[in-house]
Amino acid sequence: MSRVEPVKRWGKRQGAWLWARAERMLRVLHDDLWTWRADPLPPSVWLRWFPHGVVCLAALGVLLGDAGQLGENGGIEPGFAFVIGVTEAGAMVLALWRPVAAWWLSLAAMLVGALAVRAEMVPGGDVFTWPWTAAGLVGHLFVLLLLALRVRTRVSLETLALTALVTYLTQGVVGGQDYQPTGQLAVILFTVAVVLGTALRGRREARTQLAEQTSLTAEERARRTLLEERGRIARELHDVVAHHMSVISIQAQVAPLLVKDPPDELKENLAGIRQNALEALTELRRVLGVLRSEHPDALDATEGGDTGAPHAPQPTLDRLDALLENIRAAGLVVTADSSGLRRPLPPGVELSAYRIVQEALSNVLRHAPGASAEVHLIHLPIGLRVVVSNTRPLRTPAPSQGAGHGLLGMRERVAMLDGALTAQSLPDGGYQVAAFLPVDAPDLPTDAADPPPDDLDLPPDLFPDPSTEDDAP
Repeated sequence: MSRVEPVKRWGKRQGAWLWARAERMLRVLHDDLWTWRADPLPPSVWLRWFPHGVVCLAALGVLLGDAGQLGENGGIEPGFAFVIGVTEAGAMVLALWRPVAAWWLSLAAMLVGALAVRAEMVPGGDVFTWPWTAAGLVGHLFVLLLLALRVRTRVSLETLALTALVTYLTQGVVGGQDYQPTGQLAVILFTVAVVLGTALRGRREARTQLAEQTSLTAEERARRTLLEERGRIARELHDVVAHHMSVISIQAQVAPLLVKDPPDELKENLAGIRQNALEALTELRRVLGVLRSEHPDALDATEGGDTGAPHAPQPTLDRLDALLENIRAAGLVVTADSSGLRRPLPPGVELSAYRIVQEALSNVLRHAPGASAEVHLIHLPIGLRVVVSNTRPLRTPAPSQGAGHGLLGMRERVAMLDGALTAQSLPDGGYQVAAFLPVDAPDLPTDAADPPPDDLDLPPDLFPDPSTEDDAP
């Protein structure tokens, strides 16, 4: 008894293991094959719906061939033979959209037809191709091919194995009398169809993955090129511009020490130069941070109100007075006023308005020596109007080495906000830059939709005509 007990326990363990494996396999088969999942065959890239038409014509041929063969040679009642033929043909068409369900339907039609023919077999009767008829074999070939093109390889092999098993049980176990066996040929052809469909499916998936990988590689190459270019620009700004600004700051700090009893006006001007140089260095450091960032789009989010780019420079209209003081310290007579009810504006509008005023006044300093300038802000319920104008210059400006990037930058900022901008000469010889920056209603308080006050002095060129734009400074 002591030797028998270990053998029994081992046998129980093996039996439990085999049962667990069998249960797992049945569960996998159930999940793979007992489904009504749609998996349609897409239209061909070049021939569009031509493959679907071919399958439908083949299904018509299977219908006529199977019904005639079962009815005339198989001895089945014509109506019943027609139903089996319709089922075979319907399975082929259904395989275009639901291949697994179509496989079940085709296999069931074959089994019903084979059993019906077997019941009519008699010794010495007509020899019949059994259990697969010629038309039924062709129909099931189409179904297996379409299934292998659409589903995973494991599911295709499962359907092939079950088809071979049903064929073996029908022909080898059940059997019949005086028939021409087609089971071996059918299994060979079905195997070829499954292998062909699986190979075509694998080739299609490989091409799709290659196209995706090529696209990702191209995007990564473009991104790397962009980052390298941004890094090169950042290095140039750091090595050249930042160096010169640092030298200017140091020289402005040391210059009063080189003059005996320097006047207060000279000290103030040199102090202003040093302060402007330091502010320029601060702004430059922030710009360098944006250029070296791997996600430059965060700058747009900052301008839209997000805080995703903490290093991005974002002055607002609250700093406009400090800007005007710096401009006045540089020798330009400038006045500023505003009209309308000031309302909270999106950060992108505030930043763009500040930069437009800054660039326009810088252009006046460079291109209109001796002129005076005026900045006018008009707050409207639908946006902000910025007007910077200057009088006729008193002296001829020095030759400029600029390339018009200032006006281009202003246009880009305005276009980003779907606004409008004009830059044109005035009749008295001056120059004017006018921009309208719209603000959407959701960005304003609830009373922002109120009409403008009656005393609001709106200029006639609130919405400028782009045809009058003049790029000349």
